[in-house]
Amino acid sequence: MSTPVAAHNLFENSEVFRMACEQLRTVAAELPEFDVGIIDRLMLPKRSLVVSVPVRMDSGKTQVFLGYRVQHSLTSGASKGGLRYAPNVDIGEVAALAMWMSWKCGIMGLPYGGAKGGIACDPAKLSLGEKERLTRRFTEEVLSIIGPRVDVMAPDMGTDEQTMAWIYDTYSMKIGYACPEIVTGKPVELGGCIGRREATGRGVVYCILEALKELNLTPDTCTAVVQGYGNVGSVTCDELHKLGLKVIAIGDRYGSIRNTHGINIPALQKYVLAPENERHTIVGYPKAEAIPDDELLTTPCTVLIPAATERVINKENAGKLQCRVIAEGANGPTTPEADRILAETDVFIIPDVLCNAGGVTVSYFEWVQDLQQFMWDEDQVNSALRKQMHKAYSKVRHKALSRKLTMRTAALSLGVEKVANEKAKRGLFP
Repeated sequence: MSTPVAAHNLFENSEVFRMACEQLRTVAAELPEFDVGIIDRLMLPKRSLVVSVPVRMDSGKTQVFLGYRVQHSLTSGASKGGLRYAPNVDIGEVAALAMWMSWKCGIMGLPYGGAKGGIACDPAKLSLGEKERLTRRFTEEVLSIIGPRVDVMAPDMGTDEQTMAWIYDTYSMKIGYACPEIVTGKPVELGGCIGRREATGRGVVYCILEALKELNLTPDTCTAVVQGYGNVGSVTCDELHKLGLKVIAIGDRYGSIRNTHGINIPALQKYVLAPENERHTIVGYPKAEAIPDDELLTTPCTVLIPAATERVINKENAGKLQCRVIAEGANGPTTPEADRILAETDVFIIPDVLCNAGGVTVSYFEWVQDLQQFMWDEDQVNSALRKQMHKAYSKVRHKALSRKLTMRTAALSLGVEKVANEKAKRGLFP
């Protein structure tokens, strides 16, 4: 089993893509029943599109951005995945994220394949008008490969409900009628799902509670450290705080803070959202001390929650972690080298493809509601999410214990097995 040369040349500069492929190879060794050709097909995305996105900036000058949309698999149904705006996003990172999304949908039993998109930009430096023009032009450029039964986008790093509203409107204007099912994670007023914004963070917390239960720990005796205070991190902090678990350290893109007695999350959120806090950062919060970013992940705690970017737990810091549980709110936060180091410890890892799958699960609920034009209330959404997360966690844990696998290998094998089995049954055309 090997990655074809042409594809290797396309993605070879991406450590994240190489990491995703290494994980797939590890899992393939656990699935000898599948033809090597099917695994090779899963190693590469079904379709990758790179587009230039010219935008007239507020200054009157035109700036050209690079945009990407990668569809890893269409075997299980429409491809599904977020759109991120980040300065260093590239085709390899997007391809890796699309692959992980395939496994995530497989674990959760959703009728989707994985996809991901990105635009290389710094959203913090763009005005609202510039972001709108960027989003609408990108939608125009990828119009030929998206659709409610083909590829459905959602928010990710640097994007939000408003971004999805612009995509929804642009697509609907092109086809001549309102098509809310073209995106998920949009405003509730436009057919969005109540609870979608909070879904990923809530899913992380459901998994944490299951792990603590297995370890005979109660939330009120535990502490947490959270890297990332965006959508996932902030919701996770809020939900943990409500359960009585002390969040003692948090980091965002601007810096890190710590209070060993526990951070008052509602007060922190009020500080972050205050009009005078122009960057909406946790930095400067008066009831916590500033700490170096490299101390955040190694702060002693019960639960460590990386909820920012990829590859932050690596061979340099894995041996220094002082936590009992790692709950991966971000995609790909732990490198394979770090996994091997942590395998020699008692750290309980809840892998990303399981832990942060709440977002795509409620995206699925939103898509179903839009297709049916029949909306659910918040209790229905949260109840269905909790049920799906518990079911998926139980499947992964059973697989891990029965086959003596790590939680990551067990989770990935379930996702890969579902997609590979569907490919085997559908056959190869022509």
